[in-house]
Amino acid sequence: MSTRTIRNMEEFAAVSGISRPTVSKYFHDPESVRASTRAQIEAAIEKYDYRPNLYAMNQNRKLTKNVGIVVPLLTDPYFAEIARKLERHCIEAGYHPTLFSSHGDPAHETDVLNSLRAIRPAGVLLAPLGRASDRGALERFCADVPTLLFDSNVGELGLAFVGSDNIQFTAHITDYLCRTGEPPCFFEMKRPTNPNAHRRRQSYLDAMAEFGHEPHVISVEGDGWDFEEIGRLGGHTAFSEGLFPTNSILCSNDRLAIGLLTACYEKGVTVGRGPDCAVRVAGQDGHPHSRYTCPPLTTISHAYDAVSKAASDALFAAINGEVTPWSSTRLEGRLILRDSA
Repeated sequence: MSTRTIRNMEEFAAVSGISRPTVSKYFHDPESVRASTRAQIEAAIEKYDYRPNLYAMNQNRKLTKNVGIVVPLLTDPYFAEIARKLERHCIEAGYHPTLFSSHGDPAHETDVLNSLRAIRPAGVLLAPLGRASDRGALERFCADVPTLLFDSNVGELGLAFVGSDNIQFTAHITDYLCRTGEPPCFFEMKRPTNPNAHRRRQSYLDAMAEFGHEPHVISVEGDGWDFEEIGRLGGHTAFSEGLFPTNSILCSNDRLAIGLLTACYEKGVTVGRGPDCAVRVAGQDGHPHSRYTCPPLTTISHAYDAVSKAASDALFAAINGEVTPWSSTRLEGRLILRDSA
């Protein structure tokens, strides 16, 4: 047995060589971590004679009825819609939800998490920025506050992950476009802000290979969250330079598609399924306003109700003491056929 005194879980995690979130998960439910990890933690417990302050842990969870909801950008219609539904579930379950936006800024995301600690939330529903997030800050927060991740999965952090199956999203709509016209090219941002864009791009490449078609990816310049303007300007460039090798265009998300539709209008390019139309345009996400574009946008939609309910239910169960091993739940999208494709 070591003579070193371990004062808290941070120090114990350091000497055991196991991450702080994993150590915390072990002390809440030893069966929730892998057997090899459990053995390593238990060997360290024996060596350092460490016992967590269970009273402090319980007090930390004897919290308010506050629930934080954090999204990358609240003005993004997708995040606004999913946040609205999560808020509704929280209210119906007797909690007091508070919405936060990270504004697409990793430093501000960390500031939001620090602010959340001050209101002593019973739990948090967090859509992280993804690769741009401060991983260490996320780990520390998830170790201290019951946190359910949604939309963007950044690894086995928090209680669990609930989101959409972006692989199925793109494969399904690519299949539809291949069956009903020319195989699509893929229109995306060169430096996408949302990490789900990478999954959609890869799914498009895999689907085209499976269907026996040559893939074509058109990546346009643009940073940040002003997707519509990036799609509009990128569309102008792509049409002017003849970058679209097919008359079917699948956009990485609906907001890019809306910008592309504007570029089509400004360039005099007709969009739709009719014989007099020059191109077909489709998006992904089920943007709340996608039915109001001209022409109405064909898309594959998130299961907003199912995702928000699964995420909130999983958080409420954990708050009530139902600790389960970390899991990832991905729900399929629904194809919505409209006049644009």
